[in-house]
Amino acid sequence: MNQAHRQWHGTNGTYRFSYGLGIAIIFIALLIAMHPLFPPVGSLLLVLMACTTLSFLVTTPEAWVPALGDGAHGFPYLSGVGRLIIKDTIMFGAALVTMADSASSYLQRVHG
Repeated sequence: MNQAHRQWHGTNGTYRFSYGLGIAIIFIALLIAMHPLFPPVGSLLLVLMACTTLSFLVTTPEAWVPALGDGAHGFPYLSGVGRLIIKDTIMFGAALVTMADSASSYLQRVHG
């Protein structure tokens, strides 16, 4: 563990933000788990979160393998950061499925 990095993250609020983000993700997960009872609020929040995270593939150069002298770099070669980001496509798809299911359940309850 690099103590200088840890101190920098502590000073700049990285850990507080990370804890808050974790709580928000758990809250969204709970809303999705209860999707038959509520309109698709949790799924919509997850779609927004996934779109935000996936935008990092375009805005963050570290998401792609850097040019290190061979031909295997840039698009479509994802770095470790890019592979961490791409997992949100699965969450995005799952959110669309649960959103459609919860919207269908809600409409059936409301309109009988």
